[in-house]
Amino acid sequence: MTTTKRDAGVHVQVRGLRVVGSRPGEPDTTIVHGIDLDIARGEILALIGESGSGKTTIALSLMGHARGGCRIAGGTVRVGNTDVLALSARELAALRGRRVAYIAQSAAAAFNPSRTILDQVIESALIHHTMSKAAAQAKAIELFRALALPQPETIGRRYPHQVSGGQLQRLMAAMALITDPEVVILDEPTTALDVTTQVDVLRAFRTVIRERGMTAVYVSHDLAVVGQMADRIAVLSEGVVREIGATAQILQAPEHPYTQSLVAAVTPTDLPARERTTDTTDAPLLEIRRVAAGYGRRDAKGWPEKMILNDIDLTIRRGETVGVIGESGSGKSTLAKVIAGLVPSCGGSVLLNGDPLPRGLHGRTRDQFRRIQIVFQNADTALNPVHTVERTLARPLAFYHGLKGERARRRVAELLELVKLPSSIAQRRTTELSGGQKQRVNLARALAAEPDLILCDEVTSALDTVVGAAILDLLRDLQRQLGVSYLFITHDIAKVRAISDDIVVLYAGHRVESGDRHALSAPPLHPYSHLLVSSAPEPREGWLDEASERCHRPLAPIGDVASDPDLCTFLARCALRVDGVCNRTAPSLRTFGNGAQVLCHRTEADLALLQAEAAPAL
Repeated sequence: MTTTKRDAGVHVQVRGLRVVGSRPGEPDTTIVHGIDLDIARGEILALIGESGSGKTTIALSLMGHARGGCRIAGGTVRVGNTDVLALSARELAALRGRRVAYIAQSAAAAFNPSRTILDQVIESALIHHTMSKAAAQAKAIELFRALALPQPETIGRRYPHQVSGGQLQRLMAAMALITDPEVVILDEPTTALDVTTQVDVLRAFRTVIRERGMTAVYVSHDLAVVGQMADRIAVLSEGVVREIGATAQILQAPEHPYTQSLVAAVTPTDLPARERTTDTTDAPLLEIRRVAAGYGRRDAKGWPEKMILNDIDLTIRRGETVGVIGESGSGKSTLAKVIAGLVPSCGGSVLLNGDPLPRGLHGRTRDQFRRIQIVFQNADTALNPVHTVERTLARPLAFYHGLKGERARRRVAELLELVKLPSSIAQRRTTELSGGQKQRVNLARALAAEPDLILCDEVTSALDTVVGAAILDLLRDLQRQLGVSYLFITHDIAKVRAISDDIVVLYAGHRVESGDRHALSAPPLHPYSHLLVSSAPEPREGWLDEASERCHRPLAPIGDVASDPDLCTFLARCALRVDGVCNRTAPSLRTFGNGAQVLCHRTEADLALLQAEAAPAL
């Protein structure tokens, strides 16, 4: 391997790094402009910025890697005494996964669904011959325990689809850390996680990195998150470092205007006044009455093996937005799929304009399909990568409206204008677009049907703060122009408040609270809603430790739990539970003075007092 001298005390040194992108027949475009960075041994440096700022490109260069269509055109990258950019392909293979490890944003894409988790976690150690298989298995279990994974001795026997998203993210970290790398790169590892899971994952990552003395680079668009992890923060835009400094300085006294705008974007503000534009006495567009649904083989009564939704009620009016919030596994996406007919319900009814919809796809008319459209979370998997934008949008135009040829092309141009994309983008493939552009095309495809209702399933969760805010603004504009209604699914309390008229909180398939956006902005709340609100990251040091204590505070002992299936589903995690009540009888649905409906034994006064004593930032 090629080695060279480096500055004393510096573990990772980047000098004059330049990365360019190129397309056939076009001049090179500079993506990263002469970056200089120093990272001390054991330090965590955050790279933060919007999509396209160059943060992931810089992080990947620490492994001597450039993404497709890009190349490292100049500069040096040193890890220890190794000049990474001077290594051969064979030497780079020995470096990656051994001395420099990478934790990606999508854990699901990093695992092979046909192999057990343990086999995949230890694979890097076996490839690099750092230990025997038995030793690697023992170390993996040790890492599972350090990363606060449940059942560390046996979780490795499962397959990737048998664990939650937060667990899979931590298992991917174990896969990266199994070789005791010198440097670990964390590339947006918590972006798509719900807030309570994010608290657990961040705490686990920070603990393991600190205890093992690793040098880390944390890539993110979220200042509030990196504020809990990083010693220093480098702020990037357009491939240039705009500001670099200690975490406290960046969060509390940012100097560059761009950094100031990022801090302002994550600083909590009061909700602006927003009046309803429709009469709540009007007949609803969509009604959900006591809907139940699940997955797996059905019994003789038609009930599925795994129940996901239980007795869900929900109403959406024309031109309004209902937000649905909850952790992973709460039933949010299943609810959207039931409305769309992708998952047949096993109980209750879904009514569109007062008319019952068939339980599944079979029996629905083309017009019913047209009137309810769904926009999925991941535009990369929702859009066909071999199709141009024009072909993607032309398909629903032909299917629902019979538009072809020049009429279709004109309508495609109109749709692109609606979602604020240039008409020139029509001839590009979706793989050539940014994340925000892809999501706009995803939305334009739904609008092509001219629907009454759009089901937005985590449509901003994989986008950076600025791009996500732009998508929310676009949704509001389209609602004003077209009168379309939304079911907006998210795990982000700030986003659901920003766009929704009414909010429904789901936990373990039950509606535990519902009310308008202002009712869910201050206590009293259902204890689970309170946990969600107080787990939203804040841009200040020390927040993670406070949130961890709230999420994992010791609970008062409780007696035997009755076998009644209607008992509170949040019982095992509730800090406000009452022995002899919550574990014996089902909670009732209470209506509070602010109009919120809360499924809880506690009275409005109880919850207000107890939540005020807890005093989380709301």
